[in-house]
Amino acid sequence: MKKDFMFTSESVTAGHPDKLCDQISDAILDRCLQQNPKSRAIVESAVSAAILFLAARFDADLSIDFTTIAREVIDSVGYHRTSFSGKNCSILSSLDEMSPENNFDESQLSDAEIEQITARDQATVFGFACDQTPVLMPIPIWLAHQLARRLHEVQLQNILPYLSPDGKTLVGVEYQNREPKRIHSITILASQNDPAAASLKQLRDDIRQTVVEPVFAEQTIQPDRDTRIYINPEGLLSPGGPEVHAGLTGRKNAIDTYGEYAKHSGAALSGKDPTRIDRVGAYAARYAAKNVVAANLARECEVQLSYSLGLSRPVSIQVETFATGKISEEEIARRLEQHFEFRLAGIIKQLQLRSRPSLSEDGFFRKLAAYGHVGRSDLDLPWEMTDRVDCLQD
Repeated sequence: MKKDFMFTSESVTAGHPDKLCDQISDAILDRCLQQNPKSRAIVESAVSAAILFLAARFDADLSIDFTTIAREVIDSVGYHRTSFSGKNCSILSSLDEMSPENNFDESQLSDAEIEQITARDQATVFGFACDQTPVLMPIPIWLAHQLARRLHEVQLQNILPYLSPDGKTLVGVEYQNREPKRIHSITILASQNDPAAASLKQLRDDIRQTVVEPVFAEQTIQPDRDTRIYINPEGLLSPGGPEVHAGLTGRKNAIDTYGEYAKHSGAALSGKDPTRIDRVGAYAARYAAKNVVAANLARECEVQLSYSLGLSRPVSIQVETFATGKISEEEIARRLEQHFEFRLAGIIKQLQLRSRPSLSEDGFFRKLAAYGHVGRSDLDLPWEMTDRVDCLQD
């Protein structure tokens, strides 16, 4: 295991085509669950140039205006061009109804009945936590998300009105003895609607002043004189977005999770209702790993859950602490199995995943579709709670 190394993680803005597709898929899912919390839906989106394609399977008793939701999302992330906007984007759809007869209401199930609800997919999911940041996330992806969010804010708030919604950020961090020591590099790619709206020098100066400096103003690790800062190193990017590169739901799994600092499932998170174990299992694994680190049982913890069709419980619960554990990994796994709910219906019930979209008009799952499904300090996520610390310590 390496102790001294440099690691980079990237993030993208909410206007990146892949994240646009994730938000559209999850916004439709939110609407389905708002209409019927027990409904099921699988939604995938693809966008290119001025065309959006929607593929969805959903319960037959739902009545959802898919295209209107998609257009609202496109407008909300800031696409108002004559070539691409919520108003003029062509939308093609392939919609397939499925029977709602296999649905269940987990809130009414006894423990014995929860045991009878089996995984509907075969999946291996991962959760990770470490003590590098207050939210127990790896610092490269944490900083990359802060930069991406700020880059999109300065565009939406017209602080830099010439920017377009599409952008990317990358942060490199040097580690010594597996602890972050300095910022090695910062890279930001910002696109603009009109290449003549701002020169490359103006763009670089503006991004430094409005994005980089505010984000790092309160960080514990600051860029130093040797930190390499690259802003559009290959020149101006125009116009960005779907007209330049296509987008697809579920193509940014590393950005959705741990920035590749830790393992993540190959399955997409967005666009899937809570009965999909490859989505909710990843949340349960993060919940477990975060509580292990918060309980001071390890400084780093990766939890692996493997599910098989026809079984309610994971067939394997594995823990890796990267030589930072205070007790054995086998003992941590035993405590997790004792104190955490890893059954499909149990996860949904405990985290109240099907009722959450109805608690807010703007939904729940769509908010996860940009800037990470885990490690969010801006959202009240049940899998980010550290309320099981006492159980694990005992």
